[in-house]
Amino acid sequence: MRRIFTTAAVALTAALTLGACGGGGDPLSETTAAPATTGSSAGGKVVIGSANFPENVLLASIYSQALSAKGVQVEEKFNIGSREVIYDQVKGGALTVLPEYNGGLLSFIDPSSTVASTEEVNSALASKLPPELEILESSPAEDKDSLTVSKETATKNSLTTIEDLAKVSKDFVVGGPPEFKKRREAQFKDVYGLTFKEWKPTGETTADAIKSGTVQVGNVFTTDPKILINGLVPLQDPKNVFSAQNVTPLVNKAGVNDTVRTTLNAVSAKLDTATLTDLMKRVAVDKDDPPAVAKDWLTQNGLA
Repeated sequence: MRRIFTTAAVALTAALTLGACGGGGDPLSETTAAPATTGSSAGGKVVIGSANFPENVLLASIYSQALSAKGVQVEEKFNIGSREVIYDQVKGGALTVLPEYNGGLLSFIDPSSTVASTEEVNSALASKLPPELEILESSPAEDKDSLTVSKETATKNSLTTIEDLAKVSKDFVVGGPPEFKKRREAQFKDVYGLTFKEWKPTGETTADAIKSGTVQVGNVFTTDPKILINGLVPLQDPKNVFSAQNVTPLVNKAGVNDTVRTTLNAVSAKLDTATLTDLMKRVAVDKDDPPAVAKDWLTQNGLA
């Protein structure tokens, strides 16, 4: 599933492709690869990289400004490309720090992995990453698939979790990308006991279809600004049908010190999904400059 935004942001749509295929969100692998950059983090300089989509650029800017505020010499290399391009640059030391998504990173390293929770994913990463690399503390913020409903539907049916849908799913039409039913129907039934009235392919229009009532529940990416704009409610996933996709710093061990680790961990501790969604609305819909958005958030949280 690839996300689109409001009419005000139509001109940005091509540049704001943040989403991933329903049933396995992984924005970093969905971007188009750009030519690899070269360089080194020698001399004590920390080189911050990012993938070429706005959310990752925003996160990289947050990391960069937070480190600069602590006196760390920083170089920014943003909008590089996909994980296939960037990962080797971090491993080789051309990049020092990269905002990653833990579940997507694990799938890249170990495509056969089936672990789902944040703790399981990070434990697996700790054992599977090459010795040059490590992940720091994960943020509560996630950019992942969800089952989402309107506020009216949530209130009327007392829905806060996917599990709550079991009592009403037989009367609900569910929307998502064309492959959503094939990927998730059996899993939703086995894990949560859900049997939907109809599966409708709504693709990029899923959030709008939920708002209009064309579908009662749909597969929406959790940092899609339309969640805020349309007043939607992503349902909690206590049984981890959708694997964790926590924003997590990936670092080259040789290029970071305790100041870098402590600073980035402090950023992670403050960043949650609701906040990231709000920040992305400013970038994607209000067209605010990502460094300015990053600066505001860091200042508000005493990190700059």
